[in-house]
Formats: sequence, C-alpha cells, structure tokens
Amino acid sequence: MEERLSKSEIRKDAVQEIVESGASTVGDVASIITTAVKDVANAIGGFATDVFEIRDGARRAARPVEEETPGE
Repeated sequence: MEERLSKSEIRKDAVQEIVESGASTVGDVASIITTAVKDVANAIGGFATDVFEIRDGARRAARPVEEETPGE
C-alpha cells in the first residue's frame, strides 16, 4: 500500500524548506558583509598609518641639519 502526503503536508514542507533556505542565505550575506566591512576598515587603517609615516618622514626631511640630534 502506497502512503501519500496530504496537500497541507506538502505545503508545510515546502514552506519549511523556503524558510530554511532563506535563513541560510541571510546568514551567508551577513557573513559576507561583515567580512567586507572588516577588510575595508583594515585597508583604511593601513592607509592612515602610511599617511602618518609619510608625514613624519617629510617633517624629518624638512628639518635643517643643525636641528637634528645625534643618532637620527
């Protein structure tokens, strides 16, 4: 004897699969966005560090020789 699912059981299963798939997709997208924000923050931080180092180097290069202390 063959068991058959009712239409309401089939609909319930389909809705359940859609919700599970949607939740998984939302999680994947959230992870992608989180990683992208972190990567952008790291890139901007690295750029800011470079700017500070370049500015410091330019200031040192612009100082007259007599202002420099020994060991620099």
